Amino acid sequence: MGEFVRVETAEGIATIRLDRPKMNALNRQVQEEIAACARQVDADPGVHAVVLYGGERVFAAGADIKEMADMSYADMAAHSAVLQDCFTAVAEIGKPVIAAVTGYALGGGCELALCADIRIAGESAKLGQPEILLGIIPGAGGTQRLPRLVGPARAKDLIFTGRHVPAAEALQIGLVDRVVPDADVYTEALAYAATFAGGPALALRAAKQAVDRGLEVDLNSGLEIERLQFSALFATEDAKIGMRAFAEKSQAKFTGR
Repeated sequence: MGEFVRVETAEGIATIRLDRPKMNALNRQVQEEIAACARQVDADPGVHAVVLYGGERVFAAGADIKEMADMSYADMAAHSAVLQDCFTAVAEIGKPVIAAVTGYALGGGCELALCADIRIAGESAKLGQPEILLGIIPGAGGTQRLPRLVGPARAKDLIFTGRHVPAAEALQIGLVDRVVPDADVYTEALAYAATFAGGPALALRAAKQAVDRGLEVDLNSGLEIERLQFSALFATEDAKIGMRAFAEKSQAKFTGR
């Protein structure tokens, strides 16, 4: 349990909750606490899905500019590796991760949302990568994860202009996956996460790794990643349970083994 980031777990769903008033600015301490929470939920066999949430008013308005303003090249060369590692810890959670986006998700906040598998946004949410307006570029994965999600041309538009993208447009371009009333964002994220509780944890992890790793390589290499993950699941108890339940027309009760 960190000072600004905590894990709340109920019924197999973990919420990684950012709570640094007023805007959840992502200073180094918050970044490190996010990474610690990500590793905690990844290692917890009782957690089947994860929700990233910044509260009712804001997801995260980006990095702490005051902290960065006086950094030299040498300072940031060292810190940027830590920054990326912290966000990568979220992206590598081997379970479904849903970002519940309220208010602003800008700069590092948008990059944190990009680390999730699914993004559910409120109607008044705004996302974007405004770093260019500070004379810099995204440094926590925005130049890499954003084009993989929305395509290079749309990503360049957002990164070059630094503009804020309203929820409706974010849905249209694939930056978010669902838009709901602001008051319903967290409950919708929890409801979606609940569909994975009691599910085949090993197969979900394998599916996520196959998709994510496959996007990094050519098609033939990706197919080999898929083949190995697919074959390996036949050594699991869950695969036997699932297939037996199908044959018996009963509900599978997976064990995560």
